[in-house]
Amino acid sequence: MSRRTIGLIVLLVGVVSIALTTFIVFNPEAPKSVRELGKYYIANTTRDVSSPEAVTAIVWDYRGLDTIYETVVLYMAIVGGLAISTTTRKVSLKTRTGLTSIARTGTRIIVLLIATIAFAIALHGHLTPGGGFPGGSALAITVMLIVPVYTLQSLLDQGVSSTRLIAVRGLALTALGLVAILPVIKGLEAVTNLKFYPSHVAGMLISGSLWFYNLFEFLAVASGFAAVALYLSIPEEVYREEIKGGE
Repeated sequence: MSRRTIGLIVLLVGVVSIALTTFIVFNPEAPKSVRELGKYYIANTTRDVSSPEAVTAIVWDYRGLDTIYETVVLYMAIVGGLAISTTTRKVSLKTRTGLTSIARTGTRIIVLLIATIAFAIALHGHLTPGGGFPGGSALAITVMLIVPVYTLQSLLDQGVSSTRLIAVRGLALTALGLVAILPVIKGLEAVTNLKFYPSHVAGMLISGSLWFYNLFEFLAVASGFAAVALYLSIPEEVYREEIKGGE
């Protein structure tokens, strides 16, 4: 067993031990009452935001500006990860076979199911628990399934590259920003909801800007995490050759 493996095991045991010790010593309990602010959200979300999902209403309406800043921080972290992992030349891998046809067929079914659920989580986030971030995270998992079964090179051959995924992420972030600042055109505050956006479209409840935020957050998260997954799937040898070439 290597020192690295031993170190990871020790770290894991240490973290679990600290968590258990903290739980035993402090014995945290769930609150027995709801604060007044929480009561307000529960009682008035449907009226103020036209959404039965209080969490999404808080995230994208009541505290929408905070979420915009938090989103920027998240994507700056993704940019940092991509900057570290990127290569200056086109990647061409030798492995093109992948797993058996049985594994591929099963993966197709699983990927379809995950994608369907991911879209439902994102596009119904203003109605039920979910939203753009968990939906996008779920969709990015499909890339992590496809790579070991079909190989990374098969995705690259189909035109699914980190460069294109990053472009999609940029467009989605731009659209998300536009949704936030468009109300300023009418003299309203940024991140304004129902005073600018309709609560219903063609008889369907979209809760104003919440549906658009969830959609573009979904696309940005899915493409960003998928791009990182593709970079992490590149064999270490490619990066070693990159470093030698730079020297």
